[in-house]
Amino acid sequence: MPGVEELTLRAIAGLDGDYKAAAESIRVELGSKANIETILTRIRLLQQALGPAKVFNLDAEGYRDLGARICMQIGQVVGAPLPTDRNAYTELVSWVGGTLRTHAVEIFTTNYDLLFEEAFESARASYFDGFTGGNAPFFDPVTVASDDLPPRWSRLWKLHGSLGWALAGDRVVRRGGREATQLVYPDHLKYELTQKQPYSALFERLRKFLLSPDTLLLTSGFSFRDAHICAVLDEALAMNANASVLAFQYQKVAAEEPACKLACDRPNVSVYAADGAVIGGIHGDWRPGEPPKNWDEIRATFWGQRWPGGAHEFLLGDFALFTRFCALAQATDLSRTVPVAPGSTEVDTPEEKAA
Repeated sequence: MPGVEELTLRAIAGLDGDYKAAAESIRVELGSKANIETILTRIRLLQQALGPAKVFNLDAEGYRDLGARICMQIGQVVGAPLPTDRNAYTELVSWVGGTLRTHAVEIFTTNYDLLFEEAFESARASYFDGFTGGNAPFFDPVTVASDDLPPRWSRLWKLHGSLGWALAGDRVVRRGGREATQLVYPDHLKYELTQKQPYSALFERLRKFLLSPDTLLLTSGFSFRDAHICAVLDEALAMNANASVLAFQYQKVAAEEPACKLACDRPNVSVYAADGAVIGGIHGDWRPGEPPKNWDEIRATFWGQRWPGGAHEFLLGDFALFTRFCALAQATDLSRTVPVAPGSTEVDTPEEKAA
């Protein structure tokens, strides 16, 4: 599943003619801020504003069609099914469902794919995603806002929409499958209440979660470049000093500027990057010393070589290694799998057994 930058390139590459030229022109105009989501936002603003006038050779109807075509391209890219063998999603769901909890686990994701849904269903683990019903499940903001479901039901909130969501009259419904793509990332300036409602309710749920006493949010794979989400984080963390965010970042500290800026402003945000961290508003490099007795096996689950021959670094910014770390928390005898070069197989290192 590609990141947002690669997804942007693939979605535009799948267009042709004036549609491709217009999308490329918008991407160039947006500069460093350009990605598939900012491009879609600009397209929908042009769709609302233009009427019969033309920009980059497209009028309002042309931009309506362009937005739909880009969403179809997104659906083709992110519609890959969950593998049947063990993977990061199944390990995370096993960890979520493997412990009796007082409070439900809530997963907030900006991804459009159906991998979380498939992982929950393959494990026969109960979850709620804001929709209710059997024939054409409809979005129910009242249940999203409440906590009526039992804690064993995980909550899955898709902040940027999802494959399978569609409009049916004045309702947002979940049709199932990967064909419905019209509600993939509707921007947050939506012009119809029916299309605005799921996103306003889901963002309010994120705010409510962060305002809960002693709440903990773990982030993985999030760049902190989404202005809407970061605004909610900043506001809620300023109001609730007892909330904490632990941000596990894949790159080095220097490349994680948005996350580090928020961590410097809000000491209840901690950033853990490959070569260093920002904790309590203070930046520092990782300098692991001699581990305590019997600590080598534990350290190997979060510190080591991400790839054979690579430098030793903090590992949990890698989503696959983060989910393995979660799985190891409940394991009695499970090895941490070390990824190797593409084209090779994974290797379980016997010296990294977890107790």
